[in-house]
Amino acid sequence: MAKSKKIKAHTKAEETVIEDKIDQKNDSNKEDKAETVDPLKEMEEKLESMEQEAKENYDRLLRASAEFENYKKRAAREMNDFRQFANESFVKAMLPVVDNLDRAIESSNNDKLADSSMVEGVNMTLREILKVFEQFGVKPFGSLGKTFDPSLHQAVMQEETTAHPENSVVKELQKGYMMHDRLLRPAMVVVSKTKTTPENQNDTDQEE
Repeated sequence: MAKSKKIKAHTKAEETVIEDKIDQKNDSNKEDKAETVDPLKEMEEKLESMEQEAKENYDRLLRASAEFENYKKRAAREMNDFRQFANESFVKAMLPVVDNLDRAIESSNNDKLADSSMVEGVNMTLREILKVFEQFGVKPFGSLGKTFDPSLHQAVMQEETTAHPENSVVKELQKGYMMHDRLLRPAMVVVSKTKTTPENQNDTDQEE
């Protein structure tokens, strides 16, 4: 009987050892599975992170490229404006000289005793200056007979008349000039207004 008990005890001990080994093996299998799953998941997360980073970098590249293109266009416009209007101050300073030559020619036309050679010399000088102006894109613009435009004209007085529509330029006291597409100097003008007739005057008096 004692021997039988020992065998059974030995068998139980062996069963316990076997169960422990099975449990260890199961745990080991679980760890192996965990080790197999985690690296894949980690790689997927890294891949998603890299894709997101690549997208962000591409977006930044697009924005930087667009900003650089805008900068180039802006710089080109500024350079073009600088070339076109670099001499604006000088031309403005020359306009009074041109005005004086214009007045001299106009006054000589009414003077029968004026020396024709002198008048011709003034005319030549004026033409040469205007040619130089044209090289810099500077040209006078006409105003007589046109509707008064506050963006182009400077009205110094009004004149009652029935010969012209109201708010028309009837006299040009000083020429206006454009530099390319920019106003260099407005024209100094006299603007028409409707002449008050006696009937209108009477109506006005009655209303008062």
